[in-house]
Amino acid sequence: MGLIDLSWRNMKRNFRLYTIYFISMLVGVVIYFTFSGLMFNKDVVTAIQNKENYQSGIFIASTIVFLFIVFFILYANSFFIKQRKKEFGMYLLYGMKESQVAAMVFFETLFLSAIAVSCGILIGGLLSKFFGKLLMNLMNYNDDISFAFPPEAIVSTILLFGLLIVVITIQSYFTVRRVQLVVLFHAQKKVDKPIRFSFGFALLSLVLIVGSYYTITLAGETDIWKNYFRETLLATSIALIVGTYLFFRQFSGWVLQKMSKSKNYYKGNKMLWISSLRFSIRGNTVNFTFNSLISAVVIFAVGFIAVDYAMKAEVVKKEYPNHFVFSTQDDETQKQIEKIMNESHPIIDHETITGIETEKIQNRNILFSFPEYYTEEFYLFPESHLNAIVDLRGTGEKVDLKGDEAIVLTRGIDEPTKYKSSQPELTVVEDNTFRVVEKIRYPLLTVPTMPGGRTASQPSVLIISDEAFESLKENHILSSYEIYQIEDPKTSNEVSRKLYDIVMKTDEAYYSAYIDMYSIDIESSSLILFSVAFFAGIALFALGSVIYFKQLREATEEREHYAILRKIGVCNKEIQKIIRKQLLFVFLPPLLLGLVHSWYLLYYTVILVIKDLPSLTTIIFSVMGLYVVTYLIFYVSSTSIYFKIINERNTR
Repeated sequence: MGLIDLSWRNMKRNFRLYTIYFISMLVGVVIYFTFSGLMFNKDVVTAIQNKENYQSGIFIASTIVFLFIVFFILYANSFFIKQRKKEFGMYLLYGMKESQVAAMVFFETLFLSAIAVSCGILIGGLLSKFFGKLLMNLMNYNDDISFAFPPEAIVSTILLFGLLIVVITIQSYFTVRRVQLVVLFHAQKKVDKPIRFSFGFALLSLVLIVGSYYTITLAGETDIWKNYFRETLLATSIALIVGTYLFFRQFSGWVLQKMSKSKNYYKGNKMLWISSLRFSIRGNTVNFTFNSLISAVVIFAVGFIAVDYAMKAEVVKKEYPNHFVFSTQDDETQKQIEKIMNESHPIIDHETITGIETEKIQNRNILFSFPEYYTEEFYLFPESHLNAIVDLRGTGEKVDLKGDEAIVLTRGIDEPTKYKSSQPELTVVEDNTFRVVEKIRYPLLTVPTMPGGRTASQPSVLIISDEAFESLKENHILSSYEIYQIEDPKTSNEVSRKLYDIVMKTDEAYYSAYIDMYSIDIESSSLILFSVAFFAGIALFALGSVIYFKQLREATEEREHYAILRKIGVCNKEIQKIIRKQLLFVFLPPLLLGLVHSWYLLYYTVILVIKDLPSLTTIIFSVMGLYVVTYLIFYVSSTSIYFKIINERNTR
């Protein structure tokens, strides 16, 4: 029998072991090919405004995905090697060389990879329409996406997973080579010993966790975070990690030890599942800690990015309230522009505003916190024009100014201010000085934009009284601007491109469109959310698989124990209860601690910071709820698999 025949028979004989391995690799191929396919999908690339940033982002995301998949598959492979050490020892005893064992593993991996890559590319291509449409929906684009099998994505997937096969073979060879033959035969007979649990270390775990929580609550304006940010972040992270480790290593063990000494320890099946857990604490501590911390990171990351995605749309809406605003054109051009709008996005409202442009003013720093973001020239507008725009938008408050009073309009980076006693004075055209009574966030002329996302400095706008404006306009050149509100501005990319080309034919013309910045911001945040959601799915799948591997090994090792229980009269129904309680301890504490960790992080870095997002808590609880449901599915499936494994020998 050749090595290829032996490899094929091994795969059929160890079907259960290879199933999860195959599924892991298949999921990896599907996810990687999905990202690669999106990078080269012509329909998606055509719809994207900022194509270079999009392809760079997708490339980085696909690379991270592949590295994560490599790490996970190598972990799965090390598990299989450990499970099959006795089998490998038998091959070596019969005279096979270590290189031949490695070659056998290579052929097995090659068979699995060939099937996984072929099926993964097929499934990924069929899902490309769904994932492409999902990404377009996140970006609020209506473009049609077709099924796609880009050759570039196929080649890169085959090459990278071919490299993975070589790495797995090398890992298997060195694993078998450095282990002695006697160890191979007894590899699965090692039993964890119960460890000593210290109340002091158990208490220390709670002190470290609570202390790190308290430090997180101080985040914000406290001196410890402002003056020693890196040191505080490092200390908090270490305290949380060490506290979590000791919580599972010492506190949970101490609780189980106390339960084993309680009066009702021998009632029902409590003794059986508690004693089993006490013996497995040593081997499960790292897994529990890893699962808890990764759960916290995943929930925090997805929650934070989801909130950021929701906030981006709100921020752009506030900073760019004008759907379109541009320098007034001649009558013929103006009619052409309105015709282009009405063909696809009917005009809802329109207003013309007129202002005076001043010379450069140097002392803008008395008004702006970040003067470099504003033009050195000021644009003076009468209060009546601002009030007209307030009516047009349906947001903001009307103003009433007298004499030399003025109001400065700013963007989101400047705090609103009411000047009562010491009012700044600003000298503008022809030594006319105005008293600034208030600074408000209300962009009249927004940041100039162009399709593709490039911007310029925002016009510095000063609102003055109608009387003052009337006295100034006679001796100055006036500049007029057209402000339009249209239907469904989130899909007006093509309209903006056409309007920009028309308006910018005039030298030094002004143009700004909501869709230009909305497209860039929503594309970047959508891509990040899309990628992080995929990463979270991979991480969750990996965590579930790690737990599955662990329970698979423990169930295999404990067959004899449960066989003895059956002989002394314990029925299957009672055994199922024992398994459910035992696995509940495996799943529930890491999940609960991960949820608490993530809640503290999200509450003090997101919920308390963001005040004006109505859907904030809904987003956070939805992410947590989805994670809990997924974990519940893993728990239910693991109890079923565990019972089937320990019941196999009994039913043969």
